[in-house]
Amino acid sequence: MLRTNGLTKEFGGLTAVDDVDFELGDELCSLIGPNGAGKTTFFDLLTGALEPTRGTIELRRDGGAGESDGWRDVTDASPDETAALGVHRSYQITNVFPTLSVLENVRIAAQAGGDDAATFWRNVDAYDEYVEEAREILDRVGLAGRAEDVAENLSHGASRQLEVAVALAGDPDVLLLDEPNAGVSSESVDDIVALIEDVAEDHAVLLVEHNMDIVMEVSDRVVVLNQGAVIADGEPAAVREDPAVQEAYLGGYEPGDLDRRGEESADGEPGSGGIA
Repeated sequence: MLRTNGLTKEFGGLTAVDDVDFELGDELCSLIGPNGAGKTTFFDLLTGALEPTRGTIELRRDGGAGESDGWRDVTDASPDETAALGVHRSYQITNVFPTLSVLENVRIAAQAGGDDAATFWRNVDAYDEYVEEAREILDRVGLAGRAEDVAENLSHGASRQLEVAVALAGDPDVLLLDEPNAGVSSESVDDIVALIEDVAEDHAVLLVEHNMDIVMEVSDRVVVLNQGAVIADGEPAAVREDPAVQEAYLGGYEPGDLDRRGEESADGEPGSGGIA
């Protein structure tokens, strides 16, 4: 669905993403690593928010439309072009219109991905199809009963659900979820995890997540970045036992060390030294 070849991003003398070869198939792949490993920069490159210093990014939509082998070079695509091609993203910090209703946030996102993207100032009643799409998405993410609420009045957990709803609008092929559990209360984490698993049923998902219990629970595959380079790529159990990953990031982590918030367990034993 999405792949990179030699993807590199340099900021002056700092190499934030270092010669990364990566391919995302029809799966839920988690991208982990220490703070500053290059995870968010990698997301920014994949979505067109940053231009790579070197390397390529290619996208294959369902049906293989595009180049003769089904892959289309999107290295130079802008964020809106990348989104139109089927790669949508959520952010670490909730990124919605706070004074609009929950429904309007998703309706606008759905319209932006449709044929009426440039006609926002017409009466919303003229766009029943986008309203209906928005309501279906809100039902899927568990916010159907909050459709008329103003977005800024949502709890942090519900705001993260809304962020995923916005990312789902327009029926993308690939979802990039950047720490959807960040700041979420322990009471809401299970809802977000269930939502991640649900959307992975019919989307390719690349997930950045610091809570290793969640990563090990939901992932088909785990990729580890350290200092911008891939140091491990494989099934969760194999990655967890990789000595290079233990040294760079996990620091002796064992399943159950972390509660759902990515904090210490009740007995005071530390979780991952690299988890923040």
